[in-house]
Formats: sequence, C-alpha cells, structure tokens
Amino acid sequence: MIPGIALAYTALVGFSLTQGLMYPKRRSDEEIMEQESQIGHFDKDEFDRLEKLDVTVMSEFGYEIKGHLAAPHDTKKVMIICHGISMSRYNSVKFMNIFLKRGYNVFIYDARRHGESGGNTTSFGHYEKYDLRSVIQWLKNRYGEEMTLGIHGESLGSAAMLLYAGMLEDGADFYIADCPFEDLEKLLLYRMQKEIQIPEFMIMPIGRVFLKMRDGYSMKEVSPINVIDKIDKPILFIHSKNDETIPSSFSRNLYEKKKGYKKLFMPEAGGHEDTYTKNQHDYEKAIDEFLEEIGQHKSDAGRRL
Repeated sequence: MIPGIALAYTALVGFSLTQGLMYPKRRSDEEIMEQESQIGHFDKDEFDRLEKLDVTVMSEFGYEIKGHLAAPHDTKKVMIICHGISMSRYNSVKFMNIFLKRGYNVFIYDARRHGESGGNTTSFGHYEKYDLRSVIQWLKNRYGEEMTLGIHGESLGSAAMLLYAGMLEDGADFYIADCPFEDLEKLLLYRMQKEIQIPEFMIMPIGRVFLKMRDGYSMKEVSPINVIDKIDKPILFIHSKNDETIPSSFSRNLYEKKKGYKKLFMPEAGGHEDTYTKNQHDYEKAIDEFLEEIGQHKSDAGRRL
C-alpha cells in the first residue's frame, strides 16, 4: 500500500508542477489590447497607422515566430522587446514607443506558445533564448552586422534575454532587464513558500525529474545568476521594490554579480510588470541616463504612438 501511495504522490506532484510550468495561462491579443488601452499604453488606430512590417522568423525548433518591425526611421539603431509570461507583442507597444521616440526602429514579437507564434510549451527562457537568437540573426541579415542593437526584456522576456547573452552569445550592444528572476528553481521555491507551504524536499526533486522527462531541459539550466558574469555588455536592471511575484532582491543579486558597466533603477511604486505604468517619467529618465552613459545618445527623431 505504501509504495502505491508514494508512486501516486510522485506522479501527482511531478505532473502538477510541470503542467503549470509548461502550460501557463495565456491572454488573448484582444484582452491585452483592451488592458493596455485602458491604462493609456495602446491606441489601435495609431498602431495600425505606424509604418511597420509583419515578420515571420523561423525558430531553430521548426515553428514560426511572429512579430512586427516598426521601422519609421532611416537608421541602423534597432531595439528588440521581449514580453512577459501570458502576454504577447501588444503588451510590448508601450516599450516600443519609448524607443521609437528616441530614434530607434523596434522589433516586437510573440514568444513561443504566445500570441501567433508556434511552440508547444513555455520554458521560462530555456527555449526562448534560442528564438531570440533567431530574431537577432534575422535583424542582422536585414541591417548588417554593423547595426546598433539593444534588447529590452520584461519578466520571462528579461530572463530569456539574460540567458541568451550569458549562454549563447553576448550579441547586443546593451540590455535592459525589467523584473527578471535570477534562478528558476529559486523562483519556484519562493512562490511555493508563499502559496502552498510544502517543504522543498517533498516537491523539487520530483519536479526536476519530471521537467527533464517532459520538456527536455533541467531547471539548473534556467539560471541567469549563473551566467550573468559572462555578459560583458552594459545592463540596466529595473525592478519595483514592492514586486511580490518576483522579489526585487533577484535583480539586486544579478546587479551585484554583473561585471562591467551596470545600472540599477528600483522605484518604490509598482508591482510585477507595472513598473513603467506607475513610474513613467522616472522609468524613461533612467533609460535616458543609461543610454547617455554608454554612449547611445537619445534622439527626438521618433514619435510617440
């Protein structure tokens, strides 16, 4: 009887934990546009009028990555925006506006298993980092190797960005990491302590095995803190101090371990994924200071949507 109970417990815990990781709830484009419109970040008419290309990039894993290249400027300065979990490229429009206003062309896209992009699972940055590399290669083919490239990531998008830069190639000129997590396993333990209060030893060993079996990678591979010291290019870390989903200490830990040029902006206001909404002026000021300090001077050539 006891072995049977233990087996059933193992299967239940392993399946439940990995199911939530691999298949988190997603919002529809319509929901996201409505949400962003209500808080003043998205105007569909103006977005539709924006000069842009519909882009399809092939993932290394055989599915399509769907996005838009907003290119109103005659420039080789390009920003990529990587959105957070459950969102799509339309959640990235507010960040796109920041950089259009500063003279950059901007690529926004749907992460795997989000929006119109393919991919069967969400992997919290593991597979997403390879998709980011594919997007960057597409942009290099269009603009040439001499383009100036920046990447802005939020939450899952910032973790994928840091994993790309630390594990695959430090291929951008600068990065902006908004509310990243430092380590997937540490994040899960933090969330479990807040929500279900089950001892780590009763869950994590099982979860590690099931995730490897079901989605082909290990949790220890999704750890920006373990590769942050391999990123030479400048990074601006942004994190609201009151974020209860991903604690701001994660960004501070990443900041402290990062070598070379780095900057940290941690306002009091805001929670998870709304630092910009609650601190728009100071958020843009932090970006301007960062760009000035690394020699990427801002321009007023763009326009705000």
